[in-house]
Amino acid sequence: MFCPECKTMMISSGGQLKCRKCGYIRKIEAADQMKTQKMRTENEITIVDDEDDKIKTMPTIQIKCPKCENNLAIWWLRQLRAADESEVRFFRCTECNHTWRQYD
Repeated sequence: MFCPECKTMMISSGGQLKCRKCGYIRKIEAADQMKTQKMRTENEITIVDDEDDKIKTMPTIQIKCPKCENNLAIWWLRQLRAADESEVRFFRCTECNHTWRQYD
């Protein structure tokens, strides 16, 4: 609940809502009660496995695969080391699915 006078968030104390900034006070009413959100259980969550579709939408680059010598691969970046170090570039061949990495 926010203070109607200064628009600061009010705190509850002793059955009242108090504004820390301007000192406005009023009693807590039934409409002011906190609303709780129902937690989802694992049975309610549906996991969609779209790995094949994800590969189709990832960026590609012309680079030679070290395993089959195909000239097309998908690529992505991951931060594997400290934040102040460069990212690691991963490649996956579109033909043989061989994955390799390249450090900068």
